[in-house]
Amino acid sequence: MTFSIVAWDAVTGMTGVAVATKHLAVGALVPHARSGIGAIATQAQTNPLLGIRGLQLLESDPQEAASAEFVLQRLLLDDPDREQRQLHLVDRSGQTAAWTGKDCVGWAGHLTFSHFSVAGNMLVNQAPLQAMAEAYEQAAPAPFCERLLRALAAGDTAGGDKRGRQSAALYVMAADPYPHLDLRVDHHEQPIDTLQLLYAESCKAYYRSFRQSMPSKRLSESQVLALPA
Repeated sequence: MTFSIVAWDAVTGMTGVAVATKHLAVGALVPHARSGIGAIATQAQTNPLLGIRGLQLLESDPQEAASAEFVLQRLLLDDPDREQRQLHLVDRSGQTAAWTGKDCVGWAGHLTFSHFSVAGNMLVNQAPLQAMAEAYEQAAPAPFCERLLRALAAGDTAGGDKRGRQSAALYVMAADPYPHLDLRVDHHEQPIDTLQLLYAESCKAYYRSFRQSMPSKRLSESQVLALPA
């Protein structure tokens, strides 16, 4: 009932998820991401604990960082309902891993690439995922958030959720422990179009100024370094 993209941007270090579905409030439970760690989408028979636990596993000692594939296998090992789950993730080095259980409602599947992955279930066919991957790669010069949204829109245009549309979300982390963007359309006839409008609003000067005025982890570190010894 969902299609999504998870990605890590090697240039900016941003990571995040864009997702859409014919279900209420997809942004509340499916996307999970953490600054400097990675991103996870848990869908089909959604289990948010997989997203929470997955980020905990990814956030190990930097010298012994758990890979996306290791984390995926560890999560599946502990989940008796794994055949009903769909899960995909990206780690801090851009490695991806994905799982589509055999009991997910068709069409269901995933495609993994370096630095991003796409997955969906209850789709018309594989075309939405192929369209998402192509759109994300072709939008490479654009800002990371815009690339995610272009991928989501491409998946919708290619057929998307075969039941229709209801909600969409964009969840992106940058350098700080709070989201760079957390935009959600919980219930709307055209959720992806509305999500794009929200993103356009976030690019306007008044909102950028507001964000720049917020305390920043990066700013705090630079201020500390600037203090006299």
